[in-house]
Amino acid sequence: MELNGKKKLHALSLAEKIQVLEMLDESKMSQSEVARRFQVSQPQISRICKNKEKLLADWCSGTANRERKRKRESKYSSIDEALLCWFHIARTKMWDVTGPMLLQKAKELADIMGQEFVPSIGWLVRWKRRNNVCFGQRHPARAVHAPEPPCDKGPVPASLSLPQLLKDFAPENVFGCGEVVLLYKAMPGREWEGRERLCVALCVNGSGTEKRKPVVVGRRLAPRCFFGVNTEALPVLYRSSTDGQLTPELFSEWLTDFDREMGRQRRSVALVLDAERRCPDPEPANIRLVFLPPRPHHDDGPSPCPLHPDIVRDFKSRYKRRLLGKVSSIGSETDSSPNSIAASITVLDALHMVAAAWDKVQPSLVERCFGEAGCSTGKGSLGPPSHAPPQGDEPGRIPALH
Repeated sequence: MELNGKKKLHALSLAEKIQVLEMLDESKMSQSEVARRFQVSQPQISRICKNKEKLLADWCSGTANRERKRKRESKYSSIDEALLCWFHIARTKMWDVTGPMLLQKAKELADIMGQEFVPSIGWLVRWKRRNNVCFGQRHPARAVHAPEPPCDKGPVPASLSLPQLLKDFAPENVFGCGEVVLLYKAMPGREWEGRERLCVALCVNGSGTEKRKPVVVGRRLAPRCFFGVNTEALPVLYRSSTDGQLTPELFSEWLTDFDREMGRQRRSVALVLDAERRCPDPEPANIRLVFLPPRPHHDDGPSPCPLHPDIVRDFKSRYKRRLLGKVSSIGSETDSSPNSIAASITVLDALHMVAAAWDKVQPSLVERCFGEAGCSTGKGSLGPPSHAPPQGDEPGRIPALH
């Protein structure tokens, strides 16, 4: 017999629990009000608050499944933890980890611990899901090493050294990566008023044909605008840090994923980085890291990648165009001033505009900039710098704001 009065259970994922904690910290909403918004009971919100430290630790670890709703402990938790520890060691040593290898290692660990345990395929699948583990066959590429940082033997022009370092790579296999500070709410001409900022890490290859998904770093772990949003489906990678900067840990996480993808594609590529960026340990197997020498203050020559000022300028102008378009669209339906509308722009709005602006940066511009810097032999490497307004964007002129 069906009980009509029975209340349907609704479990929250780890990401939603973090949003609950952010909402309680940022607003004056009570636990009951938050419970109604998430359609759960007040005791469930209370339990989330009670387990706050553990939830935040899981979120920040980077290994927890953020969409997982319940964390069921394994019957063999000690074997679980030992195998996970071994797995991380194996990955740092760039070993080819496979399913049969994990099953064998789990059995060995169980024997060492004196436990009667026979791991199965089903157990391995659940172990991977519990610990957010994924792995695949890593392509054993030829050994490539990051060049030693340049010593102080006098100034060496980057335009002379880079072609020598990158001579073994085609333009499509030379990537430049750099960071951009974006005042995402600031209207054009009023950037000095902007306080809300995001750090955007952009990466593109020398032919401009392959743009990596932007990494956007903010200060908040889970902004309120993320409520009900599947963050894995966002057009950018959103991360957070206390100072809103791309920390070495976040960069290492991004680089590891990049390296794995290049391994799956059986590619060996070069990545040009600023001198301030330190080489991670261990070094990637499929990516040669090329660190630019420190740039003298008096050097006014062509800027080496990453990122050429023209690329940054083009990206920012395209973002501002979208910001103006959004403000204009909202202003046509309300009586609010442009500045007040811009102040209401959320981080989620900014993420979508960042992705759209980066997608519209033209490959020809990227190719020319890499050529000027000596990072590739693109067609435009001999041409003069161009500061023309962005081309290839949406047609039509943005209406004036009143």
